Amino acid sequence: MQKDVISFSKGDTIQGFYLLKTVSLKTSNANNRYFDLTIADRTGEVNGKIWDTEMVKNLELCDGIPVKIKGLVNEWQGQLQVKIEKIRNIKPEDNVRIEDFVPSAPFSPEEMLREILKYVIKIKNNDIKQITSALLNENSRKIMHYPAAMKNHHSIRGGLLYHVSTMLKMAERVLEVYTHLNADLLYAGVILHDLAKIQEMDADELGMVSSYTTEGMLLGHIIQGIKDIERVGTQINADREIILLLEHMILSHHYEPEYGSPKRPMIPEAEILHYLDIIDARMYDMQKALEAVNPGEFSDKVWLLNNRQLYKTELNADDEKKEHGA
Repeated sequence: MQKDVISFSKGDTIQGFYLLKTVSLKTSNANNRYFDLTIADRTGEVNGKIWDTEMVKNLELCDGIPVKIKGLVNEWQGQLQVKIEKIRNIKPEDNVRIEDFVPSAPFSPEEMLREILKYVIKIKNNDIKQITSALLNENSRKIMHYPAAMKNHHSIRGGLLYHVSTMLKMAERVLEVYTHLNADLLYAGVILHDLAKIQEMDADELGMVSSYTTEGMLLGHIIQGIKDIERVGTQINADREIILLLEHMILSHHYEPEYGSPKRPMIPEAEILHYLDIIDARMYDMQKALEAVNPGEFSDKVWLLNNRQLYKTELNADDEKKEHGA
């Protein structure tokens, strides 16, 4: 039976599918070769060792692949360590998905992208639609696995799609209340506001960010995003004001100079974009912080939320909806 890494205990015999987060061939003090592994799933990671290298001579072992293993959980210098007894590559009939092993968005990338494309179709202004569609298309491969951040909100596989798709749903509700807002600008602003994070960060297929790119360090995603809008807008000969308005949406969405926005929002759509971004980021961080908290108790201090402790109410949102006939 598959056992989560977080529940491994000394003396356990474990068997199941796990991710090889890292693999390296090393030499022991006795001059014997062995494989040093980091074995992971969604719940955590643990060190592993393959002492018999003949065991893997016909296998493909590399960073970031799922495998099936059998091993004994030992302890070394106070840390758990798995001695691998059997290991093999996965087969198609195993029906194993990468999402099973790394923190991922709750919806499939395909489903989230389809949701986002529905809002692109809603955009009536042809210049705004063309710019948005072109930039989405340019990033169509990487956006399927990219996180929205290295460490902060939505730093999970598919996190960028998840962040954008959730914000679009909120934007649609806001437009029902504030009918004077331009829906085209707001939808495009939501879709494009963090898209250049794909250029800002180096992330692998697991959605794990290893570092920021040189452009990311020197410019950041806001400036990169503005450059992309300028480039594509010029290519399609878009109306100059349309280009400027979209660039302003990106430029001002962090609101404060110390967070990367040299201009605060100067149009209503940009103001709304900022708050949609903040709401979604905060709700994600709060939900994550409260996951392991028992009802009626407080979380640890959350650095991302100004070192606040959060309280987990015993009220259940679904029960409350039922009570009010929702």
